[in-house]
Amino acid sequence: MNTVYGKINPMNAITQEMVTSLSDKVIEIPADIPHGDMPGDKIEIGESHIAKAKTIFPLLLKELSKVTAANPFGRAVITVCGGSGVGKSEIASLLSYMLEQSGIGSYTMSGDNYPHRIPMYNDAERLHTFRQCGIRGMVDGGAMNEENYKIVKAFQEQNDDANAEHVKEYPWFASYLDAGKKGLDAYLGTPNETDFAEVDTILAAFKNGADKLWLKRMGRDETTLWYDEVDMSKKQVLIIEWTHGNTDCMNEVDIPILLNSTPQETLEHRRSRARDGKVDSPFTMMVLELEQNKLVAQAHKAKIIVSKQGEIISYDEFKKLMNI
Repeated sequence: MNTVYGKINPMNAITQEMVTSLSDKVIEIPADIPHGDMPGDKIEIGESHIAKAKTIFPLLLKELSKVTAANPFGRAVITVCGGSGVGKSEIASLLSYMLEQSGIGSYTMSGDNYPHRIPMYNDAERLHTFRQCGIRGMVDGGAMNEENYKIVKAFQEQNDDANAEHVKEYPWFASYLDAGKKGLDAYLGTPNETDFAEVDTILAAFKNGADKLWLKRMGRDETTLWYDEVDMSKKQVLIIEWTHGNTDCMNEVDIPILLNSTPQETLEHRRSRARDGKVDSPFTMMVLELEQNKLVAQAHKAKIIVSKQGEIISYDEFKKLMNI
């Protein structure tokens, strides 16, 4: 797909003088601000999101001054990444709004538009991958027989086959669980699941001065999948809000911002927001655990790390917090 329609004149880099003046600028946040480009995406901005964005903003300006000075077009790509419920969409939208109000053109892009499959098919592929690899693991581990298969099949029918508690009663079940988890890990957040190459191409085009880009829109069914032509002629910063925004599968990200949340904080958040008081399924918990592991492994590349409490922390402080 041709994502580039020409070049624009280079924009001025963000200078240290601008950083100093903008860091002290008071920016009022209205109730309704523009947000990312994920179809049907709804965000609810609270005081904690605003406080975090205001804490990040001065540091972000400093990082932008370095990046835009080095880019021939005075442009930069930022990602806001983190686990479930950490406020990626809200804080990315706030940062983009604050940049716009400071005279720095910004666009917020959702990475969730770029899996190879629409959500329901991707969810199905995740589960299929886990189960297929789990069954193969039983074969390789010498645990496959008619009796054991019936037990696994019953767990599958109950959507409980990712539950590690079963190993206590059936030690052989570890061969299914471990192999399934390993196979799922090789799918989640990799090019098997997501078209990182397309995203990186878009980011490179933006940084090389494209004045228009074709950006993907992915809803929840096959009839809500299309591309919009987006005007970038007055945009200096592209912000991507995405769990996988700090992945090694992309090369064009300049400033990764990690919104951190410990596994305990994530679990507590999801429990507090669970409808009907229901907790996540064992499979969903496994997905969240694997995604968390990837975020931790990539954290050393983040330019800015923010704790759940809204404090800027160093990578060493992050490691201590995460017990690594």
